[in-house]
Amino acid sequence: MRGPVAPPQVPLSASRAEVFADLVQDSVERLERRWPQLGEVDFLILEVPRLTAEDEAWGADTVPLGGTIPARDDTPARVIVYRRPVEIRTKGRDERAALVHDVVVEQVAEVLGITPETVDPRYGDGEE
Repeated sequence: MRGPVAPPQVPLSASRAEVFADLVQDSVERLERRWPQLGEVDFLILEVPRLTAEDEAWGADTVPLGGTIPARDDTPARVIVYRRPVEIRTKGRDERAALVHDVVVEQVAEVLGITPETVDPRYGDGEE
């Protein structure tokens, strides 16, 4: 007798992009409990950063893992996490989750104008 391997509400195979988006969402939700004003910030995931004329100094070791776009007029502040650079620098889900959280914390700190340690006292601990 054969049956489903997993319940219907559980996806059998989530894409890497979907898994990454879940890690970012988990991190954002954790921070929003402490910083409710983050509900006004847009969080985006892009595959890779775009190289602009101002970014000529990028090298193999300096590709950004995240970035921010300040709020303007009717546009809220944006926090960006770059999926591929984060994935390349991590091995396994736990390490990736920790790096994603650190990147989100760093970018939130930039948007709020405070230190990453103020945003999350556990920043840099390497734990999710």
